[in-house]
Amino acid sequence: MTQTELAATVRTMIGAPSCCRELKDAGSRYLEALGTPGEKTAFDALLLEVKDDVCTLDHTIPFFESAEGIRIFGAEKARALAAHARERRAQGEKWCDCTACAAGVKILAHAAAK
Repeated sequence: MTQTELAATVRTMIGAPSCCRELKDAGSRYLEALGTPGEKTAFDALLLEVKDDVCTLDHTIPFFESAEGIRIFGAEKARALAAHARERRAQGEKWCDCTACAAGVKILAHAAAK
């Protein structure tokens, strides 16, 4: 992944409604640091936050089925999200595929390939 592709992936992630505040902040700090001496430090901080916030399906399923998940999404949508996550897990997938998590997984893969 080029630096341009990485920056676009970070922009996608932080623009996602499912992206939490801490991850948005880390992503924004990374984008602000691009091309500066602080870029590596900002990327390392982003990577730590991605590792903390990108969800596995084993975490999302119980959340969608919880009272909080039902309150946030509504019962029907929460059931559908949990079913989707179960389907993906049955297919051997590990990660949530919401826009924020999918971008985070790409960032993790980029870091691993370095």
